[in-house]
Amino acid sequence: MDSMMTIIHDSTRVPVSVIVPVKNEAANLERSLPALAWADQVFVVDSQSTDGTREVAARHGATVVDFQYSGGYPKKKNWALETLPFRNEWVLIVDADEVVPPELADEIGERIGSGEADGYELNSRYFFLGRRIKHCGYSECWNLRLFRHRLGRYEKLIDGAGGRAGDNEAHEHVELEGRVLRLRGMLDHYAYPTIAAWVEKHNRYAIWEAAVHDRLMSEAVPPSIGRGKRFKRRLKKVAARLPMRPLARFVYAYFVRLGFLDGRPGFYFCGLLAFYDFLAAANRFEQRLSTHP
Repeated sequence: MDSMMTIIHDSTRVPVSVIVPVKNEAANLERSLPALAWADQVFVVDSQSTDGTREVAARHGATVVDFQYSGGYPKKKNWALETLPFRNEWVLIVDADEVVPPELADEIGERIGSGEADGYELNSRYFFLGRRIKHCGYSECWNLRLFRHRLGRYEKLIDGAGGRAGDNEAHEHVELEGRVLRLRGMLDHYAYPTIAAWVEKHNRYAIWEAAVHDRLMSEAVPPSIGRGKRFKRRLKKVAARLPMRPLARFVYAYFVRLGFLDGRPGFYFCGLLAFYDFLAAANRFEQRLSTHP
């Protein structure tokens, strides 16, 4: 940790340490960090941002930590879980484009002291082009984000793409040794404010998916990632074998999952989901050509 700007401990805050992995997220941090004022400790783990991210984080009282990625493992979130000087047992992972509403913050404070679980899954409200997506298969998106940090780590999947897929765990899930429950409150996820932002992120995701495709298709789904994620990964295995997968994805998201009820944003969102499947398949084809010309 080459640089660290530390907040003063406040005993009135909720005893949770928050990790916010970032790169050039100044605009998003202006919205997300004020919503974390209830947490005892906030780490912004930065990958050499050039847009004022560090200054925004420091102004909002976060601890700024440098992350230097050299390829392979560890990636950013597992590095943070292994390295940061947590002063709390519980850790919350929040992306810069996510906001913790007050009701969720209150629930976190209540539940972590109950002793009922070792981790909690959180659901998200997705926003695309400024409008919430209520259908398209995005009405529920449960992820294990709040857990006792000594018990959980993100799964390590083969990334043959080197650094091209990014330095942060994107689709890897937390494997937790302990009991997992769900919270009622939801994160607000402003992941896609523009089409350009969607394309940039999903280009990296498609490279990652192509790199790990063979392993995900051949290996058993680990039970430690949770029942819901196991089901989705099995479903992905089936979907990957479908002919005309991008078209099937659009039909599934727009008609079966009622994406048409989200209006024109829903139509474009479902089209982009289909494009993502096409992009992932094209990346797999490119990868095979480079391996077996």
